[in-house]
Amino acid sequence: MAAADTLLERITDYANRPNPYPLYTELREAGPVVRQADGSYLIGTYHEITALLHDPRISADPRSLAAPSTQPSMETPKPPFLRLDDPEHHRLRNLAMRPFGPPHSPGRIDAMRGQITELTEELLQDLQDRTQIDIVDDFAYPLPVTVICRLLGVPQEDEPQFRQWSDAIVASADVRPDEDASAERDRAGEQARIEMGQYLVNLAEQRRDHPTGDMLSAYINEPDPAMRLTHEELAETAVLLLIAGHETTVNLITNGVLTLLRHPDHLDRLRREPDLLPAAVEELLRYEPPVHMRQRIPLADVDIAGTTLPKGTSVVLALASGNRDPKRFHDPDRFDPTRPDNQHFGFGSGIHLCYG
Repeated sequence: MAAADTLLERITDYANRPNPYPLYTELREAGPVVRQADGSYLIGTYHEITALLHDPRISADPRSLAAPSTQPSMETPKPPFLRLDDPEHHRLRNLAMRPFGPPHSPGRIDAMRGQITELTEELLQDLQDRTQIDIVDDFAYPLPVTVICRLLGVPQEDEPQFRQWSDAIVASADVRPDEDASAERDRAGEQARIEMGQYLVNLAEQRRDHPTGDMLSAYINEPDPAMRLTHEELAETAVLLLIAGHETTVNLITNGVLTLLRHPDHLDRLRREPDLLPAAVEELLRYEPPVHMRQRIPLADVDIAGTTLPKGTSVVLALASGNRDPKRFHDPDRFDPTRPDNQHFGFGSGIHLCYG
């Protein structure tokens, strides 16, 4: 058996990505906290992950790392609020949420329900007479990207450009073993982030004093000066919403279709009993989550499960492993759309819980 200190490398190996769950089992059996050969720590048990996600001594900000930057010639840019700590995270999150949902914009998502249903039906109608489809290209990608673009106010003709930018940004954020190519991917991702952010700020400026009812209009025309985002904050927030608002949904739809095709009995039951669908989606988020890992950094030495996590070290929380922890979930490797008490990590946990 390979050493436990190579687990992160093996989990992120592309050859193992179709089914990393045996490696997650190996991780949990190796202990709650497993030090890796590169000095980082890998954690795959539910209760320890929960504790760290709720611990204010654990930072989401990559600038908290004690190790030198992989880009020594460049100043590490300020990350989006997804990777910031309180109080700055709290401030930006609240500003970003104002035009998105309750209490300031309670009807925005409900008002789109008809559009989303119509778009879904159009996409499915286009597939009616096909003998073969690509679930990503034909449905799972165009549905959420069109919805999030409409939510923000991006013209439909510009959506293809967003896929190019999005692919570059997502690739640069990937946890990957082939570090030889990582510097080039990081540069491409940063360039795409800059271009997308500038495009969105320019689009928002066109709506200044001429709002069109979308979120960019709401951001740029915020009447309270204390509640306005700066241009830099607007760019970062809009990019984050576009990426996080569609990429995870693409993965959820795709994983969901594959899982249901592998469990035809459950698929048949959901067709007969559509009221079970909300619980089935929750189970899909546990069983095949869109996001498998999150990095955190201790701001001080932190003791967890008998191990000290040194200040400034990289700590990788294997959320997908926590979702399969038998100490938390009964028969965790079984897909059960009626599973009770399903408090999974599909949306994270703690102050960075996905606000979508």
